[in-house]
Parts: sequence; C-alpha cells; structure tokens
Amino acid sequence: MSEKDKVTIIVFSSELDKVLAAFNIATGAAAMGMEVSMFFTFWGLNVVRKENPKISPSHILQKMFGVVNPGGARKLKLSKFHMGGIGTKMMKILMKKSLMPSAPEMVKMAFELGVTMIACTTSMEFMGVNKEDLIDEVSRLTGVATYLALAKESKINLFI
Repeated sequence: MSEKDKVTIIVFSSELDKVLAAFNIATGAAAMGMEVSMFFTFWGLNVVRKENPKISPSHILQKMFGVVNPGGARKLKLSKFHMGGIGTKMMKILMKKSLMPSAPEMVKMAFELGVTMIACTTSMEFMGVNKEDLIDEVSRLTGVATYLALAKESKINLFI
C-alpha cells in the first residue's frame, strides 16, 4: 500500500471568504484520502481561538491584539464588501440558502475528517494567545521548523 499524499495549508488570514476556501480545500483533500495539516499563524489564529477568550497577556500591546481580535470562527469578516457587517451578513444568508457550511461547521467537519490543526507557537507568543484560548480541535502547537518538515513531505502547499 502506498503512502498517503500530503497537503499543508498555512492559514494566515482571518477573513471569512479566505478561511472558507482554506477549509473547503482541506476537507476536499481529506475526503479524497489525503493527509492534511493546517498551520494557523498570525491572524489565522483567530479562526481556532475560542470565542471571547479571557485576555490575560502580560504586555499591553498583546492585550490590545486580544481586544481587537475577539476570536472564534463565527466572528470572521469578509475580505471585501464587508460594508460594516452588512456584506458579511448577506454572505452568511446566501451560504445558508445554498446549504454551504458555516466556518464553525467547516472546522468541525475538517476535524472529523482527520485534518490536523496546528497553532504556530511563535505567533501565539507574539499575540499573547495561550493554549487555553484555542478550540479543542487544535491538536498541535508547533513552530515553523515543524511546519517546514511537513511541507517538505507534501505534494501540495498553500498559503491562504
């Protein structure tokens, strides 16, 4: 039996449309039997943060990041046409009408399909995010060296 094809996806953005694209690719690849790892870094950490986590970083700038980035896949905004929330609301209505899963549903679906969700420890430290701030679906906390080792073995590498 041959080894599974591998896919790595860096999730750098916390914008709803980009996150949905990342999870659509991840779940599609996992459904095809590929081994998928998603590496959440910088703003992408907001996707895998619990909603309204306790803000306890020690540095004032980290606290500010925590306030402006409340976390949670339900709170993501569109990259374009957000229009003060109206565009994002319209997008969510269209998604529901089209039976497209929401971002939280996509996270759950990816987890159930065996997608490995990894949080970047460097970004976590920089932004004052603790392990307790992350959703349970995040199975690993690693740095860039681990991501690069995974990417080196992957046939597909994406940055979203």
